[in-house]
Amino acid sequence: MKRIFSLLEKNWLGTPIQFTWQKTSGNYLAVTGADHIVKIFDRHGQKRSEINLSGNCVAMDWDKDGDILAVIAEKSSCIYLWDANTNKTSQLDSGMRDQMSFLLWSKIGSLLAVGTIKGNLLIYNRQTSRKIPVLGKHTKRITCGCWSTENLLALGGEDKMITISNQEGDTIRQTSVRSEPSNMQFSMIKTDDRTSTAESTISVVVGKKILFLFNLNEPDSPITLEFQQRYGSIVCYNWYGDGYIMIGFSRGMIAVISTYIREMGQEIFEARNHKDSLTSIAVSQTLNKAATCGDNCIKIHDLAELKDMYAIINLDDENKGLGTLSWTDDGQLLALSTQRGSLHVFLTKLPILGDACSTKIAYLTSLLEVTVTNPIEGELPITVSVDVEPNFVAVGLYHLAVGMNNRAWFYVLGENGVKKLKDVEYLGTVASVCLHSDYAAALFEGKVQLHLKVKSRMLRKNVRLDSSQQWMISAVFYVMP
Repeated sequence: MKRIFSLLEKNWLGTPIQFTWQKTSGNYLAVTGADHIVKIFDRHGQKRSEINLSGNCVAMDWDKDGDILAVIAEKSSCIYLWDANTNKTSQLDSGMRDQMSFLLWSKIGSLLAVGTIKGNLLIYNRQTSRKIPVLGKHTKRITCGCWSTENLLALGGEDKMITISNQEGDTIRQTSVRSEPSNMQFSMIKTDDRTSTAESTISVVVGKKILFLFNLNEPDSPITLEFQQRYGSIVCYNWYGDGYIMIGFSRGMIAVISTYIREMGQEIFEARNHKDSLTSIAVSQTLNKAATCGDNCIKIHDLAELKDMYAIINLDDENKGLGTLSWTDDGQLLALSTQRGSLHVFLTKLPILGDACSTKIAYLTSLLEVTVTNPIEGELPITVSVDVEPNFVAVGLYHLAVGMNNRAWFYVLGENGVKKLKDVEYLGTVASVCLHSDYAAALFEGKVQLHLKVKSRMLRKNVRLDSSQQWMISAVFYVMP
């Protein structure tokens, strides 16, 4: 686990921050503090854009494809929409007279739900620009909600009610709970019947002590799960696998329960992950791992074997407490906010990329870093900062090449250090590159392009090659997938 960058803005100091990863690709990270600005960073920690708000950020969320970031703020009736493809911000008039308090994009479509402090609801269809205002959905502030994969919208509010609506805003179910609901999620409980894949169960934390399960198919039989008092209050929870829920508690405990009806409420795993407190849990379905944070450290479990600790990351420089954890969808990056207003991003998965030439080896050691080593000759490893997150790596006696899509970057490995030589654009997506002392050969779309210094040529039929060129072509075709 490698920390690849940290963010510590002067205007964030002393206050907790909000952040959210771009969905699907995870190329952008939106962060905001008490400075009334949403700053958008790339996955290497470089600021790419910012959105100036009228007040503190209330909520923000990316649409399902990661194209649009929606933001609502205090003192504004507008919804801010930042387009990741054009790097432009637009404002949508919500038409709501009361302060907005909740915002969430649909999991499967272009619908955006916005709730207000007086319980009103707006459903906005970005594709058609249609706005559906629904007055009196709740009688008090809407505080939480979630969309299902069937485009049902569940909402919870300070009126201690849970409502389920269709995409037109019509209420199709509702139920009351004992105390204020929070952290609402749609999922599927584990059953013997595997014919339906619909998300029919709503889970919600009630009064920070109870996990309430409401099955839309059995609305008269909700399930109330209470836990041992020594655990403290429920901080957060995540569904994973075949109907399992991991729950984090304020006093450092984690517990895993099954929603299979014969095991309902039974703890199949519990552990004191943190001595004093726990502040967040994040689950990566892609990695099949769960991360928890508290007591100045992050602990990562393999969900296949919860008793085994996969990794521990210590943050001794964070003495004011930790905040929220969040993984990118691909599980490659894990972000952590802190109580003092900083944010750290860790590399949790790295593609296995490398190449060898004679006794020299080059391999990817970070998103933008390749290490070149020659253990047989006893040479010290060379760390090369590269210009792109590569899809391929090639090494020769004196050169290194990295690239992605139809471009490659070439570097000279000299005695006095590494020097960037040039970058080359090809006429197709490169499958692989091989390096020789004089030549570089790139394989793409069934063709091989040879480079001699700056000049290059495309191989065609009836072209005679010298022995070194023939060796290059043999090597390139040998590594074809």
